[in-house]
Amino acid sequence: MINYISKPFRWFFKLEAASGLVLLFSAIFALIISNSTYADLYFSTLEKYLFIGFNEIGLKLSILHWINDALMAIFFFFVTLEIKREFLQGELSNFKQALLPIIAAIGGMVVPALFYVIINFGDPETLNGWAIPSATDIAFSLGVLSLLGKRVPISLKVFLTALAIIDDLGAILIIAIFYSGDLNIVYLSLMSVAFILLLLINKFNIKKFLPYLIVGLALWDFTHNSGIHATIAGVLLAMTIPHRKKEKDFSLLLKIEHAISPYVAFGIMPLFAFANAGVSLEGLSLSSLMDKVPLGIVLGLFVGKQLGVFVFSYVSIKLKIAQMPNNSNWFNFYGVGILTGIGFTMSLFVGNLAFVENMQYMDGVKIGVLTGSLLSTLAGYFLILLTPNK
Repeated sequence: MINYISKPFRWFFKLEAASGLVLLFSAIFALIISNSTYADLYFSTLEKYLFIGFNEIGLKLSILHWINDALMAIFFFFVTLEIKREFLQGELSNFKQALLPIIAAIGGMVVPALFYVIINFGDPETLNGWAIPSATDIAFSLGVLSLLGKRVPISLKVFLTALAIIDDLGAILIIAIFYSGDLNIVYLSLMSVAFILLLLINKFNIKKFLPYLIVGLALWDFTHNSGIHATIAGVLLAMTIPHRKKEKDFSLLLKIEHAISPYVAFGIMPLFAFANAGVSLEGLSLSSLMDKVPLGIVLGLFVGKQLGVFVFSYVSIKLKIAQMPNNSNWFNFYGVGILTGIGFTMSLFVGNLAFVENMQYMDGVKIGVLTGSLLSTLAGYFLILLTPNK
């Protein structure tokens, strides 16, 4: 009886598109609640402070900050594990194979940022959000692509996966370089010591995760107090997790990646979406989208992303610098380029960092990200759907 009841749930969570669908439902749920009689409860709960620790030793943050600083550090830890694996043994380990998604990702980050900068030029406060439309949500975009089934050749799925991973790497670098606060030398020094200790643990080929975890928790605390965003601790920790290329060798990286993958996909990311996608739509009109912040984001995600990815790819293929993915054509390739405009999770995250001191712009960020991502989803999906297979 239990197996019969649980069968559809097990089937759902095995779907490639499942994590993207859960993200979508979380965002819709957040929008419904934030525009209902429970709106005050929703926003006040996120603002409540929660102490985690023992006696006087611990940390007190709002629930929203625990999600965005602590849980998202685990998300970035997971993403960096994927990036490391891909560069060591996956699609990005072969430079010739990696060249097209690398070039496409660069175009997909630079052109959207230019669109945003042009719209917000002359306003230092809003200009700080230039990186918001440069990000791609890997789970959402791959989820939409998987819904199209065999209409999309495997080579294009590999291309989008590699592009999104490189895009995430770019987002990590942007966060570390451009969205850090006032730096604290003492905590930066402690960060360095913790990172060196992690490298030593790796050097001594320790295959248990516990030592990495203990030092990693200290690294997160030091990073949180250093002025660098706390999620970077997850990146640094992942860089030190060992991975052996030979299949017969034990890989701690693969073991951890497989272990935390469902928790990230069906726990952390939907929770982040639910906590960050809520926005009051009262008084929203077409003119609201004409404000500089949402307009820059919408144009960046929906227009800049597809143009950047396609034009950079087209030129590199025509110049024979890179190769067209097998069994694909320019129509479905362009459709995939449109899907990279689904910024969602990463764009909302960057928006929180960009306007941490100017929260009055966050409603505009959410409206812009949701609108740009929705337009990219619909346009990319239907273009590929209506494209002949041959």
